Amino acid sequence: MGAEAPIGVFDSGIGGLSVLKYIHASLPNEQLLYFADSGFAPYGGRPESEIVARSLAIAEFLMQYGAKALVVACNTATAAAIKAIRELYPSLPVVGVEPGLKPAAALTRTGTVGVMATKGTLSSTKFNLLREQITAATNVVFLPQACIGLADQVEKGELHSAATAALVRGYLQPLIEQGADTLVLGCTHYPFVQPLIEELIAHITSKPITIVDTGEPVARQLVRLLTEKGLLRQEGVGTITGFTTGSQTALESAFAKLLGLHPPVMPIAASA
Repeated sequence: MGAEAPIGVFDSGIGGLSVLKYIHASLPNEQLLYFADSGFAPYGGRPESEIVARSLAIAEFLMQYGAKALVVACNTATAAAIKAIRELYPSLPVVGVEPGLKPAAALTRTGTVGVMATKGTLSSTKFNLLREQITAATNVVFLPQACIGLADQVEKGELHSAATAALVRGYLQPLIEQGADTLVLGCTHYPFVQPLIEELIAHITSKPITIVDTGEPVARQLVRLLTEKGLLRQEGVGTITGFTTGSQTALESAFAKLLGLHPPVMPIAASA
């Protein structure tokens, strides 16, 4: 496994493209493999044991391509399975997505932060430990809001529909009413509805609300780990290859619509 080897990135669906965008921009020479487990999306409502099994199967699939690093570009899968992946591949750089609680705690002026995430992320031990640690250190209050159905809307490409707007408004309003001045997008699907979120915030309040997205820190951490291990690909044209357990055309369309890219996409049997 050397610098020429690819980097594997996976998510329950297309949400991880919000992370892939930063990785591709930060590491333009790298060969990236993106695995969308859309046949099993969303992960948010699934039992933890199932998410761990899916994550390990996908990690194994990407390792067959000789991946030199893995990025778990899904908050729910990071919370449930990153420990198991690291145990299985102890020498491999593995980067997960943490909800941006720490940066949000540093940014809030009211001391109240809203966390929009899946039910799976919010009920995980990993999330609750992090939340308790930061609250103990800073006195910041985190308001968890399970956004049931929102990742589904993004998967369907409904980024601005009336149904999505109604859903987002229902989740946003109580957070703002409780004094949140900072919002954490705790699911990689949610940055794709950030324009809608910003639009709705303007209707709900005139106060400024800061939004924290975690794609950039993930790319930074990946660059740091690859540099440490001497695994950066210094030259050559970067490539992206997509794999999906869902619809091939849906992932092709998401790449085109969300990132303006047209990489090859291969359908994979859902058993991965």
